[in-house]
Amino acid sequence: MRVFLSTGEPSGDLHAANLVHALRRRLPDAEFVGFGGPRLESTGTRLLYPLVELSVMWFLRVLLNIRVFLRLLREAEDYFREHKPDVVILIDYPGFHWLLAKRAKRQGVPVVYYVPPQIWAWAGWRVKKMRKYVDMVLCSLPFEPDWYHARDVQEAEFVGHPYFDELADRVLDADFLTAQTEIDGPMLAILPGSRKQEITRNLPMMLRAADLVARARPDVRFAVSCLHERHAQLAREVISRLELNTPNVEVFAGKTPEVIRLAECCWAVSGSVGLELMAEALPSAVVYKLNRVDLWIARPFIKAKYISLVNLLADKELFPEFLTWRDVSPALARKALTWVNHPIERARASQTLARLRDRVARPGASERAADRIVGLLKGADTTYRGPHVKTTASPVHRSA
Repeated sequence: MRVFLSTGEPSGDLHAANLVHALRRRLPDAEFVGFGGPRLESTGTRLLYPLVELSVMWFLRVLLNIRVFLRLLREAEDYFREHKPDVVILIDYPGFHWLLAKRAKRQGVPVVYYVPPQIWAWAGWRVKKMRKYVDMVLCSLPFEPDWYHARDVQEAEFVGHPYFDELADRVLDADFLTAQTEIDGPMLAILPGSRKQEITRNLPMMLRAADLVARARPDVRFAVSCLHERHAQLAREVISRLELNTPNVEVFAGKTPEVIRLAECCWAVSGSVGLELMAEALPSAVVYKLNRVDLWIARPFIKAKYISLVNLLADKELFPEFLTWRDVSPALARKALTWVNHPIERARASQTLARLRDRVARPGASERAADRIVGLLKGADTTYRGPHVKTTASPVHRSA
């Protein structure tokens, strides 16, 4: 049996790796191949191309890499034709994956979308592509199946978010935690995103907010946490260009879980890391800064009430959020100072997040997804029969 997987982002790379581990327990003789990153490759999956290294977003960036994407699509279709995988599993990364799904279906290969893109939030018309090219949608958020069912995508099922599997299995660096707790002063975490463009757009504003906080509370420490050393070096370059007045800014690579555990509060670029912040019940503000033109183009397509997954799950703004082209550093500073200066306010925010976490943070997504995929391959009904997380929230406007 041959399984083809494709993921183009660091978070998806991790989800793909965990899914492969779960599938191997059920299909020990299966061959795994596809597009991905180092975590997927570490499972023994043969990478045809390191797609995670090409993680891009927004229109111009995609156009600049269009020749690479077209070449990968040709190579993938050749592979589907010559080697006929038993299933193609796509993980997030819309745009490219719609085209990949089309080519898989053209060669008669069934397609599963795991952790599907949030088309209910900003691109509802793309549900037509889901109907046409995807055989099974394994949803990560509890309200997604109802949205798909209402649009005639019947093979959509909630299996849970794999992020909670990863959190349950994570081991923190005890030496790092001990060393940091011995340093005086509350820590404010700054999470500038997992893409280069996100860091260059959002980090300067977050650092200006840090300057404002430092003027009011010189004892606060600021921990900028990046995915890997390349991003950490970029962050250091941004800091040096800004010539900040506060000396209490440190940059760390690969220590985001530890920084979240240590912090009193956080500023984070919108993304799946919000689920980790919720799991740690850490009061946070969520920001996503775009250039003015990109935001102007995107606004008409955004149907979700919130940009944060946590706020969507709660159906209220637990994380103050800022989708903007403006400098909102004063607002970020005010939110942080509220939590740092008023322990009761911070505790109240943390308790609210903990209640939401206890309701929705259900591990086991990788195992449930693997069961459904094996059921598809073997023609059996392995629909998950356990309790679904109840939610009365509607994440999108009726027109989505």
